[in-house]
Amino acid sequence: MLIDSHVNLHTPQFDGDREAVIARARAAGVDLMVNICDRVSNFAACRAVADAPDIWCTVGTHPHEAKEDPDLSPQQLIDLAADPRVVGIGECGLDFHYDLSPRDIQARVFRAHVTAARESGLPLVVHTREADEEMGEILEDEYARGPFRLLMHCYTSGAELARRCAALGAWFSVSGIATFKAADDVRAVIADMPAERIIVETDCPYLAPAPHRGRRNEPAYVGHVLAKLAEIRGWSLADAEARTTEAFFALFDRIPRP
Repeated sequence: MLIDSHVNLHTPQFDGDREAVIARARAAGVDLMVNICDRVSNFAACRAVADAPDIWCTVGTHPHEAKEDPDLSPQQLIDLAADPRVVGIGECGLDFHYDLSPRDIQARVFRAHVTAARESGLPLVVHTREADEEMGEILEDEYARGPFRLLMHCYTSGAELARRCAALGAWFSVSGIATFKAADDVRAVIADMPAERIIVETDCPYLAPAPHRGRRNEPAYVGHVLAKLAEIRGWSLADAEARTTEAFFALFDRIPRP
């Protein structure tokens, strides 16, 4: 199966042609998509896209938006995650590159998501940028309180954080960044990721892979990411598809296998 594990189809960039974008993805052989929630206050819009049988969704608040709801509780997330179309908690985490929310609030809101993932049994979809040490410390501290499953989405951080996350059993998703000419460091980390815990994504409308770089990204392009992953790992395209499909269903186990 060809699966895009991280799309943002409810965002304004798709307001003019959302259904056409979804149709192009299906025509390109994309069998499943997971629409990722950017903030709890926008969950209804995120969830609306997941009314289609081949599209699922998550619930959570991105670190950029953490300041919007600094007292977000795990129970709020758990209650929304009772919807059977919700398959993960997030996108959540730390982003110290833009610092669009204060760092202490980012950390507090992130920990609420971790608790929700632990208690609901749903996987945690993690965003991290320029916060390797802090991210590692929070994940290890929280894991010691009780295990949970986590996905390091669009992973572009350092090899040491990848090692620490892998030791916690993390999955990793590869995005179009892997195709960028200057991304040798990202490709080096991808080459060392645990083979049975790698999936692919577009993160559309952002990060379009070559040969579409500079355009609006969309799920139909996820095959380019898969092909680059196969090249980096020395896998055949069929092997890469089989491996990432197996890893996807092992992680997002609320989604029934076809």
